Amino acid sequence: MKFLTFGEIMLRLKAPGQERFFQSPALEATFGGGEANVAVSLANFGMDAAFLTVLPEGPIGDACTAELRRFGVDTGRIQRGPGRMGIYYLESGANQLPSKVVYDRAASSAALAKPGDIDWDHAFDGVDWYHITGITPAISESAMELSLESVKAARARGITVSCDLNYRKNLWKYGKRAAEIMRELANYVDVAVANEEDVQKSLEITTDVVVESGALDRDKYRALGDKVLAAYPNMKMIAITLRESHSADWNDWAACLNDGKNFYVSKKYEIRSIVDRVGGGDSFAGGLLYGLNHYEDRQQALEFAVAASCLKHSILGDFNRAGVSDVEKLMGGDGTGRVQR
Repeated sequence: MKFLTFGEIMLRLKAPGQERFFQSPALEATFGGGEANVAVSLANFGMDAAFLTVLPEGPIGDACTAELRRFGVDTGRIQRGPGRMGIYYLESGANQLPSKVVYDRAASSAALAKPGDIDWDHAFDGVDWYHITGITPAISESAMELSLESVKAARARGITVSCDLNYRKNLWKYGKRAAEIMRELANYVDVAVANEEDVQKSLEITTDVVVESGALDRDKYRALGDKVLAAYPNMKMIAITLRESHSADWNDWAACLNDGKNFYVSKKYEIRSIVDRVGGGDSFAGGLLYGLNHYEDRQQALEFAVAASCLKHSILGDFNRAGVSDVEKLMGGDGTGRVQR
């Protein structure tokens, strides 16, 4: 099984620890981005995963590519183009102070990419599964057009398409609403991943779920999934993550999966003292893609995804560095965190 993910990877500049921006004159530099995070997760699980993006020429783009290769991600499809490296700044929250993300990605190489820039025959050569998110069509009008071109090309080739809806209100700035684009893109999606806000804001499909509520009524999520699957007959399933946020560093974490026939709800994990929750949803998506291709039982696939994402909350950086054995130990009930000697 060959996976391809497509989107923008950015330079991540994070204030140390729980400091506010420039509380000390230092920022920690790594790389991250939704689709790249999924590719790294899949590679960590031993899958054949490639990442496609457009990067600028020069040492920063070279360093980014080298970092992905270090995790075993196939970078052979990455293209170089005009523009710059997108950046995002991260300030980690704690207790009642929320985390904060500031984007600086206008005129990035990925944002300037346009239809026709990517040879999809080459990009999809040997690919069985294609993954995209709702972030890429949000960054620019040309990236949106390229995203739609990509899912249509994947569908025409019989490639399975998954999409994490990933609504980002701070990115939709070029005159289109998220729902205008994502409702069209969803027609080409086989497996959707979302949280309740993504469904409401990207697809304009609602139940009486209250997005801002800390407590989540799981009984309402089957109806929400049913509505999505009814609206998109080509979609085979939708997974919805269920995050109950007590504070910035104390969340409950679970998910449900609706395939139109059965409704699965995962175990719930209480995650206290969160180290880094950025990339948590991407680690869920990566875990779900692995699980759906390794377990006959979709309940097990869902449990793998939730456990993988639970572990990511204890790992610094965008990338989930947990392997299959780490995840399966947690799935089996070993969540004590005792030292292993």
